[in-house]
Amino acid sequence: MATKDKFTTVDAAQRLLESMGVAINNMIEEIKKPVDPDINGSARKAELQSIKQTAVDARELIQERQRLEEMVRTLTETGEIEEKKDFKGGFAERNARR
Repeated sequence: MATKDKFTTVDAAQRLLESMGVAINNMIEEIKKPVDPDINGSARKAELQSIKQTAVDARELIQERQRLEEMVRTLTETGEIEEKKDFKGGFAERNARR
């Protein structure tokens, strides 16, 4: 009988980082798709709003991914998450347009 791999927070966080990267890339590809020139009015407005929301969601996911990267670095270096550690102020946050 095969034994299950022991669950570790670092491994789970690293798998989540990989999945977040895939999700971000998928969002970027969605944003790149051109708006259908045959639609007008409220349908066009809805499609443009959807693109905008996807861009906002992607930016937020990038910021969360950066926080998770910092958490993984801390876990790897110290073996624990420091409760008072502030994971904000990473590259994505400092350079995000608000």
